Amino acid sequence: MSLIKPLKQWLFFSIIISISTFLLFFIIGCTWIGYEVKSQCRDAKREYGLDCAGSLILLLEDGNRGFRPRNSAVWALGQLGDSRALPVLKKYYTGNIPDKEPLDRTISQYELKKAINLVDGGLNITTLFWRHGID
Repeated sequence: MSLIKPLKQWLFFSIIISISTFLLFFIIGCTWIGYEVKSQCRDAKREYGLDCAGSLILLLEDGNRGFRPRNSAVWALGQLGDSRALPVLKKYYTGNIPDKEPLDRTISQYELKKAINLVDGGLNITTLFWRHGID
């Protein structure tokens, strides 16, 4: 009997520490994602002069830009979930996702698929923590 009480306490504290650690990493991850999306938006808006999603769409379609910034725009558009991006994302999506994609040589089919899923109603709970303040 005397061993059961300390074991229950240890289990309780272990669960509390695990949940707290998970929440800490979740909040850090959400903050990081939000910072990156806002940074992408700021840079695209500075260059193209529209709102965030509009500027990122123009960046994606800008054939004079390298593939890495265009892939970053795909990612940010997926995180934003703006429905205006869906036709543009689908235009570049072939459905053929190779095992490895060099982000400097092609528009990533894998990133396009993820972005399309998010824009087309996929669950993205991280936006609840950073979405405010983005036009």
